Amino acid sequence: MIARLRRAYRGMRLGTRLALGLGVLALVVFAVVGTALTTYMRDYLSAQLNDQLKLAQLAQSKSIADHGTLQGKKYYRWYYAVYDVSDGTPELRKPEDPADVPRDVDDFTALARAQAATHEELVRTEHLKGAGAYRLRACEVEPGVVLVSAAPMDDIEDTVGQLITIQAVTFGLALLALVVLGRRMLRRGLKPLSDMAYTANGIASHDLTESAARLPLRADGRDGGPEVDELRTAFNTMLEHIDDSLAVRAEAEQRLRRFVADASHELRTPLMSVRGYADLFQYAAANAPEERDRHLARLRAEAARMGVLLDDLLLLARLDAAEVETPLRLQDADLMELVHQAADAFRAGRPDHPLTGPAGPRAVWLRMDPLRIRQVVDNLLTNAAVHTPPGTTVSVEVRVGPGTAEVRVTDTGPGIPPDDRARVFDRFYRVDKARSRDRGGSGLGLAVARSLVRAHGGRIELDSEPGATVFTVRLPLNARGPAAARGPETAAV
Repeated sequence: MIARLRRAYRGMRLGTRLALGLGVLALVVFAVVGTALTTYMRDYLSAQLNDQLKLAQLAQSKSIADHGTLQGKKYYRWYYAVYDVSDGTPELRKPEDPADVPRDVDDFTALARAQAATHEELVRTEHLKGAGAYRLRACEVEPGVVLVSAAPMDDIEDTVGQLITIQAVTFGLALLALVVLGRRMLRRGLKPLSDMAYTANGIASHDLTESAARLPLRADGRDGGPEVDELRTAFNTMLEHIDDSLAVRAEAEQRLRRFVADASHELRTPLMSVRGYADLFQYAAANAPEERDRHLARLRAEAARMGVLLDDLLLLARLDAAEVETPLRLQDADLMELVHQAADAFRAGRPDHPLTGPAGPRAVWLRMDPLRIRQVVDNLLTNAAVHTPPGTTVSVEVRVGPGTAEVRVTDTGPGIPPDDRARVFDRFYRVDKARSRDRGGSGLGLAVARSLVRAHGGRIELDSEPGATVFTVRLPLNARGPAAARGPETAAV
């Protein structure tokens, strides 16, 4: 039975449970108040009855002293007994009216004996046979004479009983009103929580497996007070974060699909070339030995190209998992020396793109991986040469500012279209879709450059317009070398 009640209670709504809890609390309060009020009323009426007995005995003592018995006005249903206690044994005097004493006077006699022994006024409550509850009071009228009076307590019991009845009815109606109205008010006050629960159920039924899944539901309203408003704000903020996470996940899934598709396409081309040249080599090597070297050279070139692509993919994967295994080998190195080396290599490999900039090197020491930073500069210079026509001027310069060192690679080519600027750092993305892979690369150079710069705690930015495209690499200037640059300076190569 108790287990069933517990299950039924747990199955109730929060408003009903709170209303019942308030009802139980109110019942306890009503019980305490009613008990205290009833006890006070009983004690008050009893004290009044004791005072009435005392005043009546004071008036009756004169009559007893004058006539030996009680004469004159008497109270209805009261009893009076006069005892002689001169020898220590109470002897009842003959009353004026036999109705003045009850049929059983044992309680009166016992009280008179106790008064004679203590010589103090005594008050007791006794249940007289055939008469009910009475309040007895014994006092000394004169030496050797004791008066015992008894007043009925029916009026006190009736008054207390009526008070208890009134309290029970009043408290019961108040408790019923409290439960009914309180439940309604609580349900109204908890309605914002019910709305949030409805919203949460709607979110739970929403399909979050869609690639572009969004959560159109929000907790609205301004009712419920500051606490509920804070909960509503936190709930909506959580939904916004979930929306952002879903958007990031959807974007990551799309990028992953594009990456897999592009990687498969990029790897398929050199593999098909290797297969084709291998077949040609198989059939042509025996009859035309002079073709063997040419086919082998092509096989090596395609294998080397595929190896570079795989190296870039492996590097990007390791950079993405930098929390587990960082691919950087940090050391103190001179950024200016790296840029000089990259510039010399560019001049040797790209004679059709003049590299401009006055001499004036200055050591700029950074905590970095020199091989990777050199790779970043090489990628930016190669990108400038590949995507601009022959004769386009390319420049590179190093700037030292407050807390950062900058490497700027600028070309005077046609610029990058605005629609493509936000995606030039994506993997396998090419601005010119028609450019051949032999000339345009695999589309990983800028992606690798950005990942490497981020791994060093820096950032790379693009600013392009017709006639000027600038890639700016900013690295934290945490130099510890002997000739670290101080203050904002510029050095071009």
